[in-house]
Amino acid sequence: MVHASRITLRPADPDDLALLKHWDEQPHVIEADPNDDWEWEVELARSPPWREQLIAELDKRPLGFVQIIDPALEDSHYWGDVPAGLRAIDIWLGEAADLGRGYGSIVMGLAIERCFAAAEVDAIVIDPLASNVRAHAFYQRFGFKFIERRRFGEDDCCVFRLDRSDYQRRSDHDQKG
Repeated sequence: MVHASRITLRPADPDDLALLKHWDEQPHVIEADPNDDWEWEVELARSPPWREQLIAELDKRPLGFVQIIDPALEDSHYWGDVPAGLRAIDIWLGEAADLGRGYGSIVMGLAIERCFAAAEVDAIVIDPLASNVRAHAFYQRFGFKFIERRRFGEDDCCVFRLDRSDYQRRSDHDQKG
């Protein structure tokens, strides 16, 4: 098992364009996110205050991508009319060889910590495809609870939510061990 301190998150930038395009072509990434065009050439050059795009690295080797947004402020209104105090996470590992090794759990843990480090964040939402039952189980291990089944564009998704209070209870329990 890899020690969590060996995995870090750094801001994505235009130098990551080729890497992100390569990851977008991987079968496991397409399977999890078949209908999105991330418009990397445009989006990597933008830094709106409501979004972080991050590269997860293992000992400086790019491992995956994390996007954290404030869905109340995000300009496409993908999540619709939502209250303040939420964050939404998109996450994936780029290479199939890195799946099933515990890296995704560490990256997800870092993303959750990053979201809840902001005092104004009450909850985190995610929207895996309804057909992606492995992702559902993954998120539920972190305490995310199923909220609803919902269509986002062409995608049939399940919305899950992790409330700060549930996260804190789990963290307190884990620390007591």
